[in-house]
Amino acid sequence: MRFVMTGHEGLIGSFLLKRLKQRGDRPILLVDKRSGNSINELDKFEIKEKIDLFIHFGAFCKINKTIENPDLAFEDNVLATYKVLEFCRKNKIPKIIFTSSSRVLEPEKNPYTASKIYGEELVKAYSQCYNIEYVIIRPSTVYGPFNDLTSRLIDIFILNALKGGEIKIYGDENKTLDFTYVDDFVDGILLAMNTKNEEFDISAGEMVNISKLADMIITLAGNGVKKFYPPEIAQPQEVELDITKIKKLGYVPKVFIEDGLKKTFKWYKENFEEILKTRK
Repeated sequence: MRFVMTGHEGLIGSFLLKRLKQRGDRPILLVDKRSGNSINELDKFEIKEKIDLFIHFGAFCKINKTIENPDLAFEDNVLATYKVLEFCRKNKIPKIIFTSSSRVLEPEKNPYTASKIYGEELVKAYSQCYNIEYVIIRPSTVYGPFNDLTSRLIDIFILNALKGGEIKIYGDENKTLDFTYVDDFVDGILLAMNTKNEEFDISAGEMVNISKLADMIITLAGNGVKKFYPPEIAQPQEVELDITKIKKLGYVPKVFIEDGLKKTFKWYKENFEEILKTRK
């Protein structure tokens, strides 16, 4: 399979890219801001061979930052998704994998979730109008052993604990999330990739209490202090995905939070000094 991918230097994209290469698939074009090329400049690339699939992982995914500055959701999510679909249409790419978010399923709405809902609907529109097949993936809080410059929750918690700092929980002791270890998530994507015009929620399928998660990280680090703050604007306080549909394809999450957290923490601790150099 020959493919184009955006966001290949992020947590999910880098792990998926490695797996695809291992099985013999070939990337024809890789686009990521961290490589110095922007999704919004896709039209400058000329494709001279047949592409089987466009994998779109490039996005801005910090909800609180999009609330502070909605332009971030528009530029990196709304406009970028349009550019991707136009690239597919003009280059006759027959199929797209679009990464949405589990947050679109929640009642809380914000510029980020709005941008992802728009993306899902635009993907479906291009399918009906231009016969571009799609698979929509809705991840829930993916984590793993990787220098995650996106600064997801586990990344922030571990680094703050290793620095002996404060672990901030925006909500009360009952707040929950549904985490997904990155290897399991890639397993789910590879299964879903073989379908067409479908939507899949992918997670470990377990509700994790954030206060207890913070306690686990403090114990592993032997450092850090937990503190509660008021919930952030338009952020869900209880998240649990229904993964029945992806399980019907054979998806079985293998790494649950205790083991996944230990693996991730070990990697962060071993690479702590190098990680800090990239966060200045």
